[in-house]
Amino acid sequence: MISTTQANKKAQKVPTAVLKIAAALFWIFIWFIASRAVGAELLLPSPSVTLARLWELALKGSFWLAVLQSLLRIIAGCALGIAAGSILGVLTAMSRVLYELFTPLLTVVRSTPVASFIILALVWIKRDNVAVFIAFLMVLPILWGNVSRGIAECDRDLIEMAHIFRFSKKDMLKKIYLPSVRPYFFAGCSTALGLSWKAGVAAEVLSLPKHALGSELYYSKIYLETPTLFAVTLVVILLSVALKFVLRLILKKTAGWEK
Repeated sequence: MISTTQANKKAQKVPTAVLKIAAALFWIFIWFIASRAVGAELLLPSPSVTLARLWELALKGSFWLAVLQSLLRIIAGCALGIAAGSILGVLTAMSRVLYELFTPLLTVVRSTPVASFIILALVWIKRDNVAVFIAFLMVLPILWGNVSRGIAECDRDLIEMAHIFRFSKKDMLKKIYLPSVRPYFFAGCSTALGLSWKAGVAAEVLSLPKHALGSELYYSKIYLETPTLFAVTLVVILLSVALKFVLRLILKKTAGWEK
């Protein structure tokens, strides 16, 4: 029991960055062992083969164009979803009629499989805009729910006190509503970004826009280029981590928020 406690204390002294790097190296080693056990590059390429293919892709201008286009599409959809979801959250929190009106629609959006929306979007809009639409659709209900919940959690005693002391609407917004909504909004943005990125890339796989990471994934599967499939997937994962890191920096800088 004592040895376990001592081990835990020692582990707590190890920097978090070191632990994360060690965990990543551990799983890369497992990947290497698994690829050696399978012994077929077509089924499971090794980390070295994947990195070599990634380097080849990095030397191609068309690949960077695909990365840029995917980022622009999905970030645009995510930003639109954040804006629309926040506005809708405020409106439905202020009006019971609007809440009852929009709740069924947002429940349908939450419950419907992403693949169904992607297929419908292929019928409705141009393939280059499908990822934008899907990212928007995934983000909208998340921000709506979080913002409306944040407003509902406002301290009623503070609101009553503000009315007694005749606070202006600007002061009530700044000193009561924003502090209550802020953590819900930031948490919603973090969740929405990750979900919209995954859903947006999935939409690209099915819609096949001209320059897109999703299209790269699809064609690598069609032509049985498994190392390319792994390399592009690795890029998708790294970009997801990078986007969340950038978002966290922005949120901390704009509002002093820390997770």
